Amino acid sequence: MKKTTLSLSLIAALALGSASAQTTIKIATLSPLSGGQSDLGTQIKNGAQLAVNEYKEQFRKLGFNLQLVGYDDQADPATGTAAARKIAADRQILAVVGTLNSGVAIPSSAALQPSRVALVSPANTANQVTDRGLSNMNRIVARDDAQGPAGANFITGTLKAKKVYILNDKTAYGEGLAKEVEKTLKAGGVQIVTNEGTEEKSDFSSIVAKIKLQKPDAIYFGGIYNQVGVFIKQLREAGINAPVVGGDGLDSSELATIAGEGANNIYFTTVAAPIEALPAAKVFAANYQKTFGKQAQGFGAFGYDAAKVTLQGVLNAIRANKNKLPTRAQVESAIRKGSFTGLLSGNVSFNSFGDRKAGTLYVMAVNQGKYKLATSIPVKPAKQ
Repeated sequence: MKKTTLSLSLIAALALGSASAQTTIKIATLSPLSGGQSDLGTQIKNGAQLAVNEYKEQFRKLGFNLQLVGYDDQADPATGTAAARKIAADRQILAVVGTLNSGVAIPSSAALQPSRVALVSPANTANQVTDRGLSNMNRIVARDDAQGPAGANFITGTLKAKKVYILNDKTAYGEGLAKEVEKTLKAGGVQIVTNEGTEEKSDFSSIVAKIKLQKPDAIYFGGIYNQVGVFIKQLREAGINAPVVGGDGLDSSELATIAGEGANNIYFTTVAAPIEALPAAKVFAANYQKTFGKQAQGFGAFGYDAAKVTLQGVLNAIRANKNKLPTRAQVESAIRKGSFTGLLSGNVSFNSFGDRKAGTLYVMAVNQGKYKLATSIPVKPAKQ
């Protein structure tokens, strides 16, 4: 009996020794997991989780235990910055997938930069996200100076609008996007009634009254679905059926739910392709449904792609470091300098600012609450 007990103890000790030999590497997500924008933020985290699940075995064979840690930024810059500081303090976290909101990305990436923690964003479009030249900030989506003109050209070319009322949500994202749209529309000779900033979330009656008086051919709103959906609902209830155009902040199935019967004649540009526009996404979509019990959306797919870029960058850094644990600086460099293939959205490589060298914008139409791809537009950043 003593001999058997000793043998079992030895086996248990060896098993524990083997487990402890695995060095933990963490990848974080930073996105809104609570509040009005949690639909998109959760998509990003879930997409990243599927990528981590796929890469676990590769890391295990190299002696690493790969984990994903989700941080909730609540779509708030201060909350996101506080979370970034917690990420920096956890030395096991080598890189971050995030954020959703440009207004969160800007201070969060600055907070992470001294620790050399790389971010790969599946969503941030504001020009200043990468124009600051931070070595740790990268994105796999198009910039506002590509998305704004694409939206404006759709307004003039497809909708044939001559008079446009512009709104923005007074965030870095919404203001930046609306400014780019305004600039392009003015250059094309379109009359701009106003470019009005609003933080209103529930009662748009005063804005709706002004729109009713001005009778624009189209309305552009640089904002997020939870705010814009309420606006559209009230706009339609007031009998105004002019087309409403926006950016990728409207890219959520919740937009139609919030707008209700008013979910008609809505268009938005998006940097995150609808699942049906990605031929390689069928297996991903099936896995997403099986794992989370919900349908995958565009930001889920781009969260997955951003995580794959991040994870492949970490693997590249490990191999360059003779299969030893890399530093954060080595991971940061490997991500910025890498060329990444096998992604749902095509190949990814970054310019010296962290912008994706080539990407695609998609224009979606919403009618009777149904989403349909209207067109796609290849784009490149001005600086290669």
